[in-house]
Amino acid sequence: MRILGEVTGEYATQGKASWSELIHQYRVDPTEINPRVFLVANDNWMEFTLRYVVDYKKRRITKDQLFTRILEEVDLTNGRVALASATFHLVEAPEIKVQLVEPPQGRQA
Repeated sequence: MRILGEVTGEYATQGKASWSELIHQYRVDPTEINPRVFLVANDNWMEFTLRYVVDYKKRRITKDQLFTRILEEVDLTNGRVALASATFHLVEAPEIKVQLVEPPQGRQA
């Protein structure tokens, strides 16, 4: 949350003002503009989703800044926090032997 606030906090402030205008002008429902982190526990891991408001022209650079900063923080834990993934590498496949047997004379397959 700290990193998310540092990287996107300026946009949240601007977004609140813009959304407030939309609420009054078009009578849309209010919504949460503040940056949020959501956690989902899956079968074998935890998945974090970041929700934030950002200028549409800066979507990719903001995403890059967020994940770069998060990875830097993970590195600072000296191994107490680690990223996990499953990778499977097929190093050898068993030999497959196929033998075609011709049908006996006079019979069709």
